[in-house]
Amino acid sequence: MVGFSGGRDSLALLSALHEIQPEFKFHLAACHVNHRLSPHARGWQDFCQRYCDGIDVPLTIAEVDVPRATPDGLESAARAARYAAFASVDADWLVLGQHREDQAETLLFNLLRGTGLQGAAGMPETRQIRPGLRLMRPLLSIAREDVDDYLRSRSLDWIDDESNDDVRFSRNFLRHRVMPLLRSRFPAAAATLSAAALRFNEAQSLLDDLALLDMAEIPASFPMPLSCLENLPEPRGRNLLRFMLTRHGVRIPSEARLGEILRQLLTARVDRHPAAVFGDWKIYRKRGAVHLEKIPEQSL
Repeated sequence: MVGFSGGRDSLALLSALHEIQPEFKFHLAACHVNHRLSPHARGWQDFCQRYCDGIDVPLTIAEVDVPRATPDGLESAARAARYAAFASVDADWLVLGQHREDQAETLLFNLLRGTGLQGAAGMPETRQIRPGLRLMRPLLSIAREDVDDYLRSRSLDWIDDESNDDVRFSRNFLRHRVMPLLRSRFPAAAATLSAAALRFNEAQSLLDDLALLDMAEIPASFPMPLSCLENLPEPRGRNLLRFMLTRHGVRIPSEARLGEILRQLLTARVDRHPAAVFGDWKIYRKRGAVHLEKIPEQSL
């Protein structure tokens, strides 16, 4: 299942997979998420439907509601809604069209918002979305200009989302203002940053192994005995807490925030129940253990 916006990257990916489908004999489908944020959203949906009809690929349409007032901003809210829709698709693999420049921009964005090594690792090429569904990004090592060359060679037209040019959004600012400046001085900037993300990803894998060792014989699940954190140096405590939260699908906003909740969990008085909210998750200490629970939707 290709996540198909109708933009250049997803169009190139869907076209390429359609070309090789007869040789590899996989079932191919597409999913278009209509965020209903642009006045052109219905036209983009119709474009995707016409293209898929033309190549005989079944298309699933998912219309989502994106909250406009969220602490993380509209861009992040749209992404969350999109991935929630993707998580429900009927497929073995969800395939997305992010390429090398997207990886470089993600690395810069995560570093600038105060991420740790996990954020510096950028987007993984594959990961599990839910049992039975894995995500794949086969174009992560492909340059944007190569994607454009592919589209031109096949005379393919695509749609342009006007929000992609709005530099009020951080990622667009990096794409249109920062990356061109970097390339003017360092022509291989995107390739170098993308390669760095790969090395950071390898280092993160080693830290995940360390977190499992620090859990010893205790299952990596919540509630987690507070003693798991009390007996560790602070950097390893943060690493273990980060590992546990990530394992349960919790998005951590920054290393500073992670360090602060670790400090509160370890130093608050026995009669206190320190807590922190990460998106729609709440982590707190109670009776000598660290608990994690989903916040009911009506409470958000």
